[in-house]
Amino acid sequence: MCKVTTIFLPLCRYLCMLRWLSIFFLTVTALWQASASVVLRGRVTDYSGEPLEGVTVSLGTGLGATLTDAKGMYRLTTADTDTLRASFRLLGYREERRTLLHPQGEMVISLRMRPDERELEEVIVTDIRKRTDAMERLDAREYGRRAGDPTGGSVEAMVATLPGVAGAGELSGRYSVRGGSYDENTVYVNGVEIYRPMLVASQQAEGLSVVNPEMTASVGFSSGGFAARYADRMSSVLDVAYRRPQSFEGSATVSMMGGALTLGQGSERFAQLHGVRYKRNTSVLSTSDTKGEYDPDFFDWQSCLSWSPSRRWRVEAFFDANLNTYRFAPADRNTSFGTLDDAHRFKVYFDGCEHDRFNAFTGAATVGYTTGNTDLSLQLSGFRTDELVAYDISGEYWLDQAGSELGAGRYAEHQRNRLKATVLSALFQGTTRLSSHRLLYSLGVKREHTEGRVSQWERRDSAGYSLPLAPDALRVYFALRGNHDVSASLVSAVVQDTWQRQTSAGFWNVTGGIRATHRSSSGEFLVSPRLEAGLVPAGAPQWAFRLAGGVYYQLPFYREMLLRREIAPGEYVTEVNSDVRSQRSLQIVGGADFNFRAFGRPFKFSAEAYYKALSKINPYEVENLTVTYLGRNAASGHVAGLDFKLFGQFVAGSDSWISFGLMDTRETLEGKSVPRPNDHRYNLSVYFTDFVPGVPRLKVSLRGVLMDGLITTAPGRTRYDGYFRTPPYKRVDLGLAYGIIMSETDGRRRAVRSLWAGIDLFNLFDITNVSNYYLVTDVNSISYAVPNYMTRRQINLRLTLDF
Repeated sequence: MCKVTTIFLPLCRYLCMLRWLSIFFLTVTALWQASASVVLRGRVTDYSGEPLEGVTVSLGTGLGATLTDAKGMYRLTTADTDTLRASFRLLGYREERRTLLHPQGEMVISLRMRPDERELEEVIVTDIRKRTDAMERLDAREYGRRAGDPTGGSVEAMVATLPGVAGAGELSGRYSVRGGSYDENTVYVNGVEIYRPMLVASQQAEGLSVVNPEMTASVGFSSGGFAARYADRMSSVLDVAYRRPQSFEGSATVSMMGGALTLGQGSERFAQLHGVRYKRNTSVLSTSDTKGEYDPDFFDWQSCLSWSPSRRWRVEAFFDANLNTYRFAPADRNTSFGTLDDAHRFKVYFDGCEHDRFNAFTGAATVGYTTGNTDLSLQLSGFRTDELVAYDISGEYWLDQAGSELGAGRYAEHQRNRLKATVLSALFQGTTRLSSHRLLYSLGVKREHTEGRVSQWERRDSAGYSLPLAPDALRVYFALRGNHDVSASLVSAVVQDTWQRQTSAGFWNVTGGIRATHRSSSGEFLVSPRLEAGLVPAGAPQWAFRLAGGVYYQLPFYREMLLRREIAPGEYVTEVNSDVRSQRSLQIVGGADFNFRAFGRPFKFSAEAYYKALSKINPYEVENLTVTYLGRNAASGHVAGLDFKLFGQFVAGSDSWISFGLMDTRETLEGKSVPRPNDHRYNLSVYFTDFVPGVPRLKVSLRGVLMDGLITTAPGRTRYDGYFRTPPYKRVDLGLAYGIIMSETDGRRRAVRSLWAGIDLFNLFDITNVSNYYLVTDVNSISYAVPNYMTRRQINLRLTLDF
């Protein structure tokens, strides 16, 4: 026994020592290999130069894989090896493979992917991207070229066809999301927060949208449950990224309503993209009941510059000048309303004019640095708006019923409202990739300064008597004045983590984060936790489920802080209420997508249910585009609803969708419960595209909207005093486009890539939709609601050239 022990004991010790030496050797080897790593990065686009998101970049088993982001960018770190084989895969595109011999340091592979079109029985097979987060991806550029709507195919008009979204009107870029205010939506362009003019009171004067659809590369929209990286807004986020051209490119559009020119040029280190738009919607405005001289001038110039002096550094710049002028000299108005049994006619002769100006400038510069798996950036941005609404208009009116005069009178309106606002921002942001995690962190500071001047009044008389009738005084019907300067500073911090992993249960996409904000004017410190999770089950890959929720705030800006105080009947002054707090929304959103094939083509059916618990509400009223806040946190409420969308290719090679939403909104003030101002109880939108059979060069697009009417109140009143609804909004726009020169798919460049001629039929069925009402009051204090109708049927011709 001793002999055996004597023999085997040294052997055991030797084996034990050999095991520890092996572990040490493997550890040293692993550390040496980790220190000798290769970084692979680049950008993936389609053949039109637009970035592809969600492309799987794989280096083989055990060497790592990643996905491209919204800009088509990817970055992957792997161990040093003699040969590196990279594959690029995306549903609907041909797989691309690249081989690198003896790679060292940082390597760049940028490429373009071709669509994978397999023709089976003359039907093209494609796929639809699965959605596992709160963002819906939109093809805004194609919509802008084909949709026949009066905005010229703006991104906002496209958003208004999505479930849960209601546009403010056919000429407006404003929209309400799930019952929220127009101010509750935030817009980003290349990571820069974009602000809109604040004094715009009517669709006619709003001008061009803030996003140029011809410059877009990717557009993401979320109607709720969005991530913590996005600013404090309660309703939605529109995240737009502009293209980075790979070579020289350009497009031009000319129509009866204006024109647009886009030019781009790019190389490996430098790229630039410029877009100029001009619009005059005089022809559309001429279809309204109020006749006169319409003279609108809307101009927009946007530029994007990108420079990469080295593989690690990048410099980007963005500039936007939005110059909108609206001049109008009304002559007369003739409005018929009522029913066959109770027909009314309202006739007005005008004198005076209106001259509005809305000039807004946005600029930003970003410096980025990449090291290892970390991307760092510092962004400086500024916004400046100079707005003026000025008019002096008087009129003499007659109101009759079936030929019998009900009343006659005069009125005069005066307004000199001025607003100047400056917003300066600095944002430091970083992104670090750790295995299957993507960590985002940021710190931002912002300074807001607003100067507002309000001076407006309205005088009315009926049958020679001034209204309101006062025996001992001459009073105006309404007057408002104010003079205020408001400043505020904000500090915000964000920490967010995105985890993506393929498990036995399926593909998971989970994003959680916290946003913290401090506002100096109110002393608020806000904490906003947010979480979203998505799953594509391994056993049912045609399904995609998502669940999101969190706490969302609406930070008060200048208008939310104005409190009206009545100093005499009908006369008010505005005061700044510094005690106004941020409105709060506790949201939960659950949804599912089902991908299927019908008629040999791909389709996707989406459904979402949502609930918002609202508190610290600052109640507001809406008249046309004017949003008037109560100026204090006085109410609570809720929003609940269901949204449905069917998306697919009803016709091969052409995307279409149908959206339908049901919604219920309530808010309670001092024990009284009423609907919220943008309470559209139902909303049906259709966007359908088709190729005319036998004429493949002729493409048809149809855009239709049917939604519940808006809540309306009497002038100077609120919903708590009484309300009624406008008639349901119904409208159909039709666009026809003929391809004179069609785009080639063989990859060769030509001087003229495509040329399309089109005709648009706005308001195809000439339906009279009500914007709001003008109340006529006689000396007996009897009021008559005269509808203000939106635009009628009109034709527009356009020509689009790509080169």
